[in-house]
Amino acid sequence: SVRESNQTMVEELQSGNEELQSSNEELQSTNEELQSSKEEMESLNEELTTVNNELDSKVQALRQAHDDMRNLLNSTDLGVIFLDQQLQVKRYTEKARGLISLRESDIGRPISELAGQVLYENLTTDCREVLDTLMRKETEVQTRDGAWQLMRILPYRTSDNVIGGVVITFVDITRLRQAQVYAQSLGFWQDIVDAINDPLTVLDNDLRVYYVNGAFIKTFRTTHGETEGKKIYDLGNGQWDIPRLRQLLEQVIPQNTIFEDFEVEHKFPAIGHKKFMLSGRRFKRAEGENDMVLMVMRDTKE
Repeated sequence: SVRESNQTMVEELQSGNEELQSSNEELQSTNEELQSSKEEMESLNEELTTVNNELDSKVQALRQAHDDMRNLLNSTDLGVIFLDQQLQVKRYTEKARGLISLRESDIGRPISELAGQVLYENLTTDCREVLDTLMRKETEVQTRDGAWQLMRILPYRTSDNVIGGVVITFVDITRLRQAQVYAQSLGFWQDIVDAINDPLTVLDNDLRVYYVNGAFIKTFRTTHGETEGKKIYDLGNGQWDIPRLRQLLEQVIPQNTIFEDFEVEHKFPAIGHKKFMLSGRRFKRAEGENDMVLMVMRDTKE
């Protein structure tokens, strides 16, 4: 009986040992699977790290592009306002603050609810028209302080060529308008100036050449493009950069002075050694416009 009992126990122990061996094999298989999963997770984690680094790089590039665009828009001194399809403010440049009273809290507000310096009542209507027709619109508008702006309204197109709203830009054309008015008022005057035989130049209040007559062009063998817009002291090889002449010219407008027969003797680049007698006086322009200086040059030999 004891021998049979021992035999039975041995068989049970052998069966248990086989089961343990089977379990051990299963555990080893599971361990191998876990090891394989760990390697896969490590590989996936490396891929995620790479993707994350790429995304960080793209975010930095986008941030840099955004900063570059913002600085570019601000440096151009343009007023730019971006509106969505509901004509609500999305973004704007610093220049636009003074034209349309904008603050950070105005992001998301309709443009129709914002007051501004622009004296134009059809802004909202024009924006809707641009959204409907997808045709740009240009209008010259005036501000409350008397300045003039060229207002452009264009459709805002995304990279997928989807219309995402409108863009409003403002370009200061005050000086251009003044020049146009001035040119219209002095058109006949320039004809008279061109008929004068002596070289004559018109200087603005910064002593930049605004206009030279035909005699000046002929005498000094130059062109309008080489002279107009430059300071009188920068013409040629600096023949007019004379301290006493500077003093006389700078006193003409503020003190309403006149100078006559100021002698300039110089070796000019294109015509050689010459002596001129200069006379200057203030030129009174229309009300609200800066005065100018008329300077006549008479060849002493003539």
